[in-house]
Amino acid sequence: MLTPMAGTWQRIKGIFQAKANKVLDKAEDPRDTLDLSYEKQLEQLTKVRRGVADVATARKRIELQAQGLQKEADKLQGQAKAALSQGNEDLAREALSRRAALGEQLAELKTQHDQITEQEQKLVETSQQLKTRVERFRTQKETLKASYTAAEASTKVGEAVSGISDSMGSAGQTMQRAQDKIAGMQARAGAIDELLASGALNDLTTPVDDIQKELDKVTATSQVDNELAALKAELGTGGASGEAAALPSAEQSGSGGAPA
Repeated sequence: MLTPMAGTWQRIKGIFQAKANKVLDKAEDPRDTLDLSYEKQLEQLTKVRRGVADVATARKRIELQAQGLQKEADKLQGQAKAALSQGNEDLAREALSRRAALGEQLAELKTQHDQITEQEQKLVETSQQLKTRVERFRTQKETLKASYTAAEASTKVGEAVSGISDSMGSAGQTMQRAQDKIAGMQARAGAIDELLASGALNDLTTPVDDIQKELDKVTATSQVDNELAALKAELGTGGASGEAAALPSAEQSGSGGAPA
């Protein structure tokens, strides 16, 4: 049974491995992985070809050795004939005995040659099949790399478009807030102008105190009285009816409103 500390350590180790795998997945480029796999397959193909060359070399060495033994056997055959022609049967027998021993060696070499030849043929077939597989993998590799590159480019373009859309959205909101703020400021400025024009607010650029305000009011009242008097004078010079209408006003103003 695991102790609590050991269990905690196992969990921490598992979390660390999971994090490391995620980091490796993000850092891994499938194109590099495909190229590495292709290189390994080429290495294996090279090893197989070297094996074929080694087996072919061994076969050729056996063939050369067999040719040498065959020449020696032919020579002994000739010597045996020569010995018999000279009546030396023992010498001919010795030559034929040696030739028989060479024949056994040639038989063994032939067996080895047949085995090596068969092995060489199998290796050649394996090499050809492996070469076909490697070439097919190379084609698939390049196709996958091109597809990945295109997908990566499309993803980057999509992310860029998404980023531009987000920026445009933020810019639109910022612009809308700026327009709202400008409209509010313009409305406030217009309201202040209307209030200043109506006199409800004093123009802060030309401050006026209370005394000056009263003097301005008296001045305005006097101006109105003067204009009213001028109108009355004009009406008084206009005819009798105008005089009759003007006299009571004069008498009232002279007597303070008492009867004659």
